[in-house]
Amino acid sequence: MPETFDFIIIGGGSAGCVVAARLSENPDASVLLLEAGGRDFHPYYHVPAGFAKMTRGIGSWGWNTVPQKHMQNKVFRYTQAKVIGGGSAINAQIYTRGSRHDYDEWRQMGCDGWGYDDVLPYFRKAEDNDTYENAFHGKGGPLGVSRPRAPLPICDAYIEAAAQLGIPHNKDMTGEKPDGVGYYQLTQRNARRSSAAMAYLAPNRNRPNLTVRTGVQVLKLLSDKDRITGLALADGTQVEAAGEVILSSGAIGTPRLLQLSGIGPAGELENLGIKTRYDQPGVGANLQDHLDLYTICEVTGPHTYDRFAKPHLSALAGLQYLFNRTGPVASSLFETGGFWYADKEARSPDIQFHLGLGTGIESGVASMPNGGVTLNACYLRPRSRGSVRLQSSNPSDRPLINPNYLEDPRDRELSIEGLKLAQSILAQDPLSPFIKAERLPGPGVKTDEDYFAFICEHSKTSHHAAGTCRMGADPSAVVDVRLRFNGLEGLRVADASIMPTLNSSNTNAPAIMIGEKAADMIRADHGIA
Repeated sequence: MPETFDFIIIGGGSAGCVVAARLSENPDASVLLLEAGGRDFHPYYHVPAGFAKMTRGIGSWGWNTVPQKHMQNKVFRYTQAKVIGGGSAINAQIYTRGSRHDYDEWRQMGCDGWGYDDVLPYFRKAEDNDTYENAFHGKGGPLGVSRPRAPLPICDAYIEAAAQLGIPHNKDMTGEKPDGVGYYQLTQRNARRSSAAMAYLAPNRNRPNLTVRTGVQVLKLLSDKDRITGLALADGTQVEAAGEVILSSGAIGTPRLLQLSGIGPAGELENLGIKTRYDQPGVGANLQDHLDLYTICEVTGPHTYDRFAKPHLSALAGLQYLFNRTGPVASSLFETGGFWYADKEARSPDIQFHLGLGTGIESGVASMPNGGVTLNACYLRPRSRGSVRLQSSNPSDRPLINPNYLEDPRDRELSIEGLKLAQSILAQDPLSPFIKAERLPGPGVKTDEDYFAFICEHSKTSHHAAGTCRMGADPSAVVDVRLRFNGLEGLRVADASIMPTLNSSNTNAPAIMIGEKAADMIRADHGIA
């Protein structure tokens, strides 16, 4: 007989870990969390600088995009987490939320209960902030949120350089408003990564009503008429849900599993030989992501962490971290950044910066042999929309991921403006003692056509996929405002795929907020204290 649980969560990522931990707070509710990836045993998952290894394959599905037709058919490496903790276990630990306008626009789009004043309590509930406790920040929550432990002098020079262009220093970019540059807060506690798995699951692993299984691949959802009843697993077994199945596999994994289960656009599923269980064209549509452009400069001396790539210095850095939790290993390598405007009429900042304390930190990004610094810039509110589709009915085949970058000409225009602004910051006097020369894009890139050719070669994803199971009050929405799947009972979605529009920043903190709010709604709908 199949095992039965009250709640089954598919996906142990940023939102899934939260939902599992919160639902299991009630000892009478049996909760099963399934994660396709493995455990987070490797030290790279826990030391902040481990991020430098993450986009190269550790803890990732190893997927790519389809050729991007509006970027000269460029194919992007598309890192998606395959490990307990999900994206929170492999990201750069940057804690941002976006603008209050992002969430107020969700409410204006019909998502009642998702305005800024509605979601702020859930951001605060999650936080254990080492710096602030006020109307915007909380203490005592599961998630460690901390100041950087290993800043370098070039970071302060970057802040001064931005001020030369009229961009103010903002000491709290998750406070009243994000405008300006400064040090990001990070999802760390005691100079260790505070992933959703470490924050929400590790302290509660001994709960008898919480079962966490890793290395488990779900093949499809099982249904009885219009109700989702359980799951079929790759090992040939099944599990059943007495209450609900909560799908938290992310903006790529969630629509992928739904389509493999026959839930999605009927015509496309039938062309692949998949029997349609429920025709929902919105599943896998509306994919949004931030496209990252970057400027790389060679530095005049050992001003960044590039020098620690040498084996003997890397060993010394490891010892420094081991004994006093400082130095390069304590750095997420992207601890400084900020938000500003490419469109001066924008309702809130539309460009985000991430200052990389080195070069070649992420897969596919160039390295400077003599050391350098990287400044990423991404346009935050793209109009382009992409999709996630299946290439076959075989669960082992990679999905067809199409962010459709730069389909809208305005995305291209403002992305290039953001890159030019990054160049201008790095060219200011306060950084001149640190920077020898700009190497990418370099002086040969002058016209907008030059810039376009450059970004078709030198750009990457910001790892902020969202929107593929859109929430809304309209009939075409995939889930309603309580995240229940429209047209099917017993199924809810809780991850970044439910976002109607992408928030104007990194997505990890919003995904954790979604998990917190989803758990409260599930408990209320089932009468669980």
